[in-house]
Amino acid sequence: MANQDPISRLAQQLGERLQGAAQAPEEFQKGVQQLVRGTFDRLDLVSREDFDILMDVLQRTRIRVEALEQQVAALEQALAARSTPVTQATMTPPTESGETPNGSGAAER
Repeated sequence: MANQDPISRLAQQLGERLQGAAQAPEEFQKGVQQLVRGTFDRLDLVSREDFDILMDVLQRTRIRVEALEQQVAALEQALAARSTPVTQATMTPPTESGETPNGSGAAER
């Protein structure tokens, strides 16, 4: 019985309380309210108001994330456009005279 879900336990407990309902209606009502409240508390439910607030926060966060994704993509494109590929001329070692084929002098050793 410990493995039953909370709704099944609630239904079973309500059934047990209904058997004595005719004897004390006020006590029955209070008992059922306590039982239902306790079951719902254990289910970790949130109010509709809290849910709506969280959905609003989620929506604003989603908009911010999408804007940041666009900024990152634009920055990546700008970085890729600025990067120059390594050419053969920049990789050629200096000649014996200390100059590279493009005419610049090599640093002294």
